[in-house]
Formats: sequence, structure tokens, C-alpha cells
Amino acid sequence: MQTSKELIALLDLKDLGNNIFSGNSYTIGSPNVFGGQVLAQAVNAAYRTIPKTRFLHSLHGYFLEAGDLTIPIHYKVEEMRNGGSFSTRRVTAIQREKTIFILAASFHQKEDGFEHQATFDSNIKQPEELLSWEDMLVQFGDFLPKTTKDFLSVKRPIEFKPVRVPNPLDPKNLPATEQVWFRLKGDSHDGLDIRTKQEILTYISDYNVLNAAFNPNGSEYNFGNTQTASLDHSMWFFRDFDFDDWMLFSAESPNAFGARGLAKGNIFTRDGKLVASFAQEGLLRPKKSKK
Repeated sequence: MQTSKELIALLDLKDLGNNIFSGNSYTIGSPNVFGGQVLAQAVNAAYRTIPKTRFLHSLHGYFLEAGDLTIPIHYKVEEMRNGGSFSTRRVTAIQREKTIFILAASFHQKEDGFEHQATFDSNIKQPEELLSWEDMLVQFGDFLPKTTKDFLSVKRPIEFKPVRVPNPLDPKNLPATEQVWFRLKGDSHDGLDIRTKQEILTYISDYNVLNAAFNPNGSEYNFGNTQTASLDHSMWFFRDFDFDDWMLFSAESPNAFGARGLAKGNIFTRDGKLVASFAQEGLLRPKKSKK
């Protein structure tokens, strides 16, 4: 999967009737289904039952079982409430008659109201000053650990440029933050509607999150010696946006303890407009060495 069109097609589910939808999977380098894909496909399923005048403003999901890449995922949507201004949906993702994921999502009609937002760091390094994942693979591929090289080698419809790149050959403890510029590859994306853009942003939001929780212990732990998994994921959507310029994913981790790490943060447009906020807790379980 290399283009935004392929990503949109992946997230556009097949309608099986009776508020049940079906989707296939694409690997991002893991042996299991990518959590961001399940999140985004569940949003697509919920949106298929929502009036055109209402838009996603929040979602809360729990990952219960690892998804199988080789078989379709079925999404069952329950219409919990349709109020005067808000609609609420519950989505259950199922494989082999087992629930692998649940989502609660709320949709709101457009209204006017008070306004403020978090401050954007205008002094942050710009994308033109940074290396993309593809650049890193080309320049440092021969020196990277196999797991890192294999991950970076996967073709993606998104380009990522981390503001800070840890040296895998000299791991160090770093601040509990992670900032990554990202954008969709390909031609202009002006024609995308807000629903599709929110689904794509949901998909992207599950990348890079747990790095913020890893960083303070980076000298000792990494994705190679630690079992990781997304446990839950929440998002709040604020303002419309487009994908024709770089956007900034900015995360911080207030805590890691008991084999779990928490990360939270914001997503900004390049000109500083706050688009969405997110929070995720993930499993960070050190692997026991074999004796």
C-alpha cells in the first residue's frame, strides 16, 4: 500500500446489511492487524449510520485481541442514541466469532461557541530540515537493527519525519516526548470530505504514540526487547483541515509503570491550528531473557 487512494479503499468497508460491515487488512510490518486500521475502519462503519449533518467529535476504543491479517474483520454498529444535537454509536469488531475491538463514538452537528486552543511551538524544526523514514533507510540501512530496518522498509501512503531521531547504535534515555511531522503522499487531497479525513487521521494517530513512553528508558528498553501493544485509544476532533501540507503529531508521556505506558498529545496543522487531541495507554512488557 503506497498511495492515499489505496488507504482510502482499505478504510471503506463493504456493507453486509443490518448495520454490519466488512473490511480487509494490510500489514505495516507487524504480524498482527495494525490498531490504527481497526480504529479507522470502525469509524467508517459508525459513520455509515450517521446523518450527513453530524461529524465525529470523540472516540474511545479498547483493543481486546490481536487481529488476524489473513481474514476479514466484521464491524457491527449499534445505534445507542440519536439526540437533538448528538448521535452515539457502539462498534464491535469481530473475527472468528470473537470480539477483538470495541469502539464508542460520538457525533455532533455543527454549532457556534467559545474558542481557544493549546499553544503551538513555532520554533520547532521544520520538515525540510529533517530526514524521513525513507531517508533514514537509505542513509543508515546497513547499520540499523534488522527489526528497525524491516519496519522502515514497508511501503506506506504516509511520509513521517521525526523531529528527534535516537541513535539505535548508542541508545540513551530521552525526554518523555515525541514529535513527528507527517503528510499523505501523492497528488492534491483537496477533494476529501471531512469524514474521510477524520478516518485517515484516526489511522495515522496510532503511529509513533508509544515512543513518548519508551524514551525515558531508551538506554535499556526498545521495541526489540519489549512486548508492546495498544490497549486503548481515544481521540477528540476539533477543526477541519487538509492533507496537502505537513501536520505535526506532538505527544508526551506522563507515566510508565506496571508494564503500561500512557501517552497523550495534540495534532496541529503546519500553521498552528489544533486539529485533534489523543490519548493512548499501551503495554510495555520487558521480555524475559532466555536462560
